[in-house]
Amino acid sequence: MSDGSDDGMVLDIKTADIKASAPVFHEQANNLSKALTTLVTTLDNLGKPWGDDKQGKEFGDVYSPQQKKIESSAGILVLGLTSIHEALVDLSDGHVDNDDLIAGMFTKVKPPKGNADSEGSR
Repeated sequence: MSDGSDDGMVLDIKTADIKASAPVFHEQANNLSKALTTLVTTLDNLGKPWGDDKQGKEFGDVYSPQQKKIESSAGILVLGLTSIHEALVDLSDGHVDNDDLIAGMFTKVKPPKGNADSEGSR
């Protein structure tokens, strides 16, 4: 956020940057979800493809008891990436709305014609 120079800027949020970042999280959530589905269905169909040799048994002894936890953790990551995507979309929308609101506060409003309080009737 800061390179050491004090330019007086506290936070510089660019809506375009937020909008550009949001789809990346959506895409990666989809990619991870597909990879998880492939892992689960492939291993379920193959049984124990790591074999009965020493390395295969060592891997199976460690992996098999943790398999459901690994799958669940990857699922949580998918949900996390999806949440970040949704939050960035909401943040972007809110930032634009806030900018419009603030701009409206500083826009000079002209009184309606014929109003006794207008400058033209003084």
